[in-house]
Amino acid sequence: RPPTPPMVRMTRSKTFQAYLPSCHRTYSCVHCRAHLANHDELISKSFQGSQGRAYLFNSVVNVGCGPAEERVLLTGLHAVADIYCENCKTTLGWKYEHAFESSQKYKEGKFIIELAHMIKDNGWD
Repeated sequence: RPPTPPMVRMTRSKTFQAYLPSCHRTYSCVHCRAHLANHDELISKSFQGSQGRAYLFNSVVNVGCGPAEERVLLTGLHAVADIYCENCKTTLGWKYEHAFESSQKYKEGKFIIELAHMIKDNGWD
């Protein structure tokens, strides 16, 4: 008779969320309300995503990053990685990993979040 395999206990890993200070204007995931970015990290509102307008941020929280791939965007060839909400796993936009044109280098390491996937939270009144 073969030996009995050891008991394996399946557990769901817990995702820990970052919470931005409530005294700051923030942007949150429209699907689950996880905080995504502080308004102070907003660089530009003049971007276009696949689902309409999008904002460029210097840094974000509660966001995961997929593998980088080369894409031809409105401003030329870039290496980008899709980003998603760590809480609900919705694709939010992308991260600029590399810009091939020198005029676009300022985007490297920055994040695009489409307006369709975020809402304003805290202190916008």
